[in-house]
Amino acid sequence: MTTLLIRNGRLVDPGADIDEVRDLAIRDGRIVDTASLPADVEVIDAAECIITPAWIDVHVHLRQPGLDYKETVQTGTAAAAAGGFMAVACMPNTKPTLDSPEVIGALLDDVRANGHCRVYPIATITRGREGKMDVDYDAVIEAGAIGWSDDGDSTPDSAIMRRCLEASARLGRPVIVHCEDKAIAHGAMNEGEVSRTLGVEGIPSAAEEIIIARDCMLTELTGGWLHVCHVSTGRGIEIIQQYRERGVHVTAEVMPHHLVMSDEWVAGSRELHNTIEPVVAMAAPLDPNTKVNPPLRPVSDTQKLLKALQDGWFDCFGTDHAPHAESDKPADYTKAAMGMSGLEFAFPLTYALVRAGHLSVNDLVLRWTTEPAKILRIEAPTLTEGAVANVTVFAPEQEWLVTPESLQTKSKNTALLGRTLRGRAVMTIVDGEVQHRAE
Repeated sequence: MTTLLIRNGRLVDPGADIDEVRDLAIRDGRIVDTASLPADVEVIDAAECIITPAWIDVHVHLRQPGLDYKETVQTGTAAAAAGGFMAVACMPNTKPTLDSPEVIGALLDDVRANGHCRVYPIATITRGREGKMDVDYDAVIEAGAIGWSDDGDSTPDSAIMRRCLEASARLGRPVIVHCEDKAIAHGAMNEGEVSRTLGVEGIPSAAEEIIIARDCMLTELTGGWLHVCHVSTGRGIEIIQQYRERGVHVTAEVMPHHLVMSDEWVAGSRELHNTIEPVVAMAAPLDPNTKVNPPLRPVSDTQKLLKALQDGWFDCFGTDHAPHAESDKPADYTKAAMGMSGLEFAFPLTYALVRAGHLSVNDLVLRWTTEPAKILRIEAPTLTEGAVANVTVFAPEQEWLVTPESLQTKSKNTALLGRTLRGRAVMTIVDGEVQHRAE
């Protein structure tokens, strides 16, 4: 287990009301008083670094089982550690889907053998994620799932959604929903001025908002717990706000790419909106790595999402890390798979909001640590003495060039390739072991 002294860093732990420059001592994998360290301990100089509890991502695609050509438990959790994460919750749209105790158990066995961080499986709502037959809600939770989701699809049958939310009310676990009305979501990007200019069929915001409204109504009816994934529209978070103000148990996450990227990226823009980061040269339009679901929305939506984040309507961030092999992202934009890599960009993209004065460091860390722990119903990591060391050292001003070789994820599907970013995790300690150390 790790024993070391991290010196001169700014410790930030909102859950323990810590924000000060001081040393952090780790002995045999636990946080201890500095006086208890041996004389020959390894010393890490963390001057100008931020030291936080290691981060938690509530929305990740590890692609196992069955889609190993995109990502594996080993590569996905290595990417998580490189991004500063101690834990990820993985989505069930795999082959086979995470719809039974047997499949969930096999995944957890793989994590124990090959993982670089904790993994919390999310089970499906329906068998095979086909939207037709409920899973055994109790059995998958007993097997280790932290909730249920048919992510990638909205569960079309409202009766099934009602039953799942009733199970949620009984078991105290979230129903984690991807909100999209497939009947009107045939396009490849956001429906709007940019899509019309490019001549690409678009997906209207209403496709997301209709299902958000339906699922909020069913949550109010059942008394369950709804967690809305990757909210991408201003109206979507307004609907959630209305139900929360009525006491309905709805939580929500927002993705970094929906805060700092817009549909203008599909047209070739590389401006990180809502930040003060330098604008880089325009790229060729219709880069398949800008195709995500829900799609990148107009700049006006990024601004509304940021305002909602500042006002406390978003509980946490998530990355929606969605690795795809090169073959999944052909040049034909309409045929490319939806999704982008996210784990290794979480800190530079969200810290850019701090640098621009939109969030405090405490707010940032809170939404990557304490609040996502509540969603997963796990003990939040902390920098207090006696705690198991789950610690990340971030260098907020360190620059790095995004190249395929600089990434741990197996798939390199990001529109940030070739860009120099500011900020990265330089050390990640998970359950007392160093799982990432930047060279």
